[in-house]
Amino acid sequence: MLKKIPVARLRPGMFIHEFCGDWMSHPFWRSRFLLEAEADLRRIVESGIAHVYIDTGRGLDDQDAVPAVEVQAALEDEIRAAMATADDAPVRASVQEEMQRARKVHDQAHKVVRSMMSDVRLGRAVSLDDAEPVVEAITGSVLRNGGALMGLIGIKNKDDYTFLHSVSVCTLMIAFGRSLGLEGDALRQGGIGGLLHDIGKMKVPDAVLNKPGRLTEEEFELIKRHPGDGHAVLMQTEGIGPVPLDITRHHHERLDGSGYPDRLAGEAISTMARMAAIVDVYDAITADRCYHKGMPAAEALRKMWEWSAAHFDQKLLQAFMRCVGIYPVGSLVRLESGRLGVVIEQNESNLLTPRLRVFFSARSNGYIKPEVVDLGRRMGHGGGDRIVSAEAPERWGVDPGRFLLVA
Repeated sequence: MLKKIPVARLRPGMFIHEFCGDWMSHPFWRSRFLLEAEADLRRIVESGIAHVYIDTGRGLDDQDAVPAVEVQAALEDEIRAAMATADDAPVRASVQEEMQRARKVHDQAHKVVRSMMSDVRLGRAVSLDDAEPVVEAITGSVLRNGGALMGLIGIKNKDDYTFLHSVSVCTLMIAFGRSLGLEGDALRQGGIGGLLHDIGKMKVPDAVLNKPGRLTEEEFELIKRHPGDGHAVLMQTEGIGPVPLDITRHHHERLDGSGYPDRLAGEAISTMARMAAIVDVYDAITADRCYHKGMPAAEALRKMWEWSAAHFDQKLLQAFMRCVGIYPVGSLVRLESGRLGVVIEQNESNLLTPRLRVFFSARSNGYIKPEVVDLGRRMGHGGGDRIVSAEAPERWGVDPGRFLLVA
């Protein structure tokens, strides 16, 4: 049985199933293992992780541990209560209308980021003349309909993760900022910070950056240098503003002071850096990497809500969840009817009832004729379908992106 315990109750002989924190907050990038050494216990305590899930079937139990099913049920209730309604959004283009433009924007942004990062590896400076047109194009797409581009950023090749992650964080920072009422230069600066936040990773050896196994303490320290290295690179960029510098240096800081590189806590962390921390972790844990499988977006948001007391600004996290939706565009979900569908658009009045394109039957384990289903409309007429779970595409052997991108 899976149970949740505070790290203070962790002891050798317990089997760790999961850390309550993102992978970049601790050196144990493969988080399931039998805790045997006191040195490993010390590293966990020093990492700032507050809670872990243990598997009592594979290691020692704890009489005060809370069963995972109870923890998750309580979290689901909290999230649904907080997210049952959404703010009205301005009139915009439909996802269908915006998708073709969003594809071009995404592809071009990917190429520009790859080029900029290659320049940094060669010791060249970053030019805002390269970054600003990308941010402008992404902003335009988000303002027309953020769902199109946000659906595309969920489709990643793990070999290109570092470059695509930067495009994703830029997109999400702009969408997030816009949802909070940011405009003009404030929105642009947040987007530039998102695009360039990981530029320091080009100073980390590929063998460490893409290592599939557990990092040594020395390797983890190398990884933790990337915010400072990125800040140093951008200090040489003509015209760079304080916001991108702040985001680059502080996107791994955490509210409880357990982050890096400066171990800032509470109000010492700016709003933009808090936003970037949320966006960075969300995109990282939903993507396939060489050392872990990405989780469905809905599950990732639930995990982040669970970690939020120590790691994130909970009010900002709630706003981010309203921005992307409980079931973000591109998510695979299973309906009460047994059909699987990909979320193609949010219902702005109720985030629990998005528009889907259903295409697969879980009951017959086969494809069905694709059909657009508006859960909000159906629910309004009574007796309609509803979402019962978010699903991992690999469980069913399907590619929801094929049906999201239907022109």
